[in-house]
Amino acid sequence: MTKETAELAIEAHGLVKSFGDNRAVDGVDLAIRAGGVYGVLGPNGAGKTTVIRMLATLLVPDGGSARVLGHDVVREAAEVRARVALTGQFASLDEDLSGLENLVLLARLYGYGRRAARVRARELLEAFDLAEAADRQVKTYSGGMRRRIDIAGSLVVRPDLMFLDEPTTGLDPRSRNQVWEIVRALVGAGTTILLTTQYLDEADQLADRIAVVDHGRVIAEGTSGELKASVGSGAVKVRVADPSDREAVAHLLAESLGAVPVLDADPASLSLRVDDPAQVAGALARVGEAGLRVSEYSLGQPSLDEVFLALTGHPVTDAAPDETEEVRA
Repeated sequence: MTKETAELAIEAHGLVKSFGDNRAVDGVDLAIRAGGVYGVLGPNGAGKTTVIRMLATLLVPDGGSARVLGHDVVREAAEVRARVALTGQFASLDEDLSGLENLVLLARLYGYGRRAARVRARELLEAFDLAEAADRQVKTYSGGMRRRIDIAGSLVVRPDLMFLDEPTTGLDPRSRNQVWEIVRALVGAGTTILLTTQYLDEADQLADRIAVVDHGRVIAEGTSGELKASVGSGAVKVRVADPSDREAVAHLLAESLGAVPVLDADPASLSLRVDDPAQVAGALARVGEAGLRVSEYSLGQPSLDEVFLALTGHPVTDAAPDETEEVRA
C-alpha cells in the first residue's frame, strides 16, 4: 500500500451494481482523502444511494472493488462497520419512543452501561439543541428535529467516517442551515463526511470536492471552482421586472447567446452560461426591443446548476428513473 493510498478514506475502482435490468451504478471510481466533506451530486435515480450502500457494506457490489478506511468492504465488512456511521434519507428511529429513549437504546446497543448511556444521550440532546424535546415522542418532532435526532443517533460513538445520504431533503431553509452547521462541526471534530445531495447550493456550501454523478457514472470531479471553470468563462444572471415575462426573456437570451437557460427557484430569475461576455449587451438590448424589462443583471462565475446542465444536458432537478430499487434493496 502506497502512502497516498493510506491517506485515502475511500478508494473505489469500477463499482457496479444492478437491480434486474437497471444498472444503478456503472463503473464508479472514487479516491476520497480523509478529512473534510466530499460531495456526490446528482438527481434522484443517479445511483448516489446505491454507491453509499455499497461503501457502507449494506450491498455487495456486482463488480469492482472498494476500500473504506483501509478495509475491503466485502472481505472486511465488520472492520468497516466498526468505524463508520450512516444516516440515510429516512429516519431510522422508533417514533413511538422519545428522543431520549431512542438515544439511550442506541447507546446500550453500543455497549454503554445504564448510567453512561443516559449521560451520553443527554450530551447529544444538548449538542443538537433538542434538550427541551427530550421526553417527547419522535413522531411529534418537526422534519428538522427528526433529521437532527437521526444524525445524533449516528454519533453515539463518534465515527471516523460518516455517510450522509441527502440529509436535508424536504427540510425548510432554517432546518437545512442547522444541518449544515452540524456537518461543519463534525468535520471540525475530525470526522470525514461523504455527502450525497441533489441540491446544488448544498454541495457548493459544504463540499471540498464534488463528484458529479449521472446515470450511475461519475462524469466529472473536482472542487466547486474547478467544475465551474471547466464549462465556460462565466454566466449572466438576470432578474425580470415581471415574472410572467421570464419565459419570453429566457427564449430571447437563449437565441442570442446560444446557451440553455437555467430557471431559478425564484420565479423572476434565470441564468445562462456565457462564453463571450461581450455578447451580453446585445442580447439584453434585444430583450428591451421586444418590450420586456430586466430589473437587474450581473456577470459572474457559472453556478453548479450551469455546470450540471453543461455536463449532462439536463438540469439536476429533472425527473429521473425511480430510485425504489436502490432504497429497498
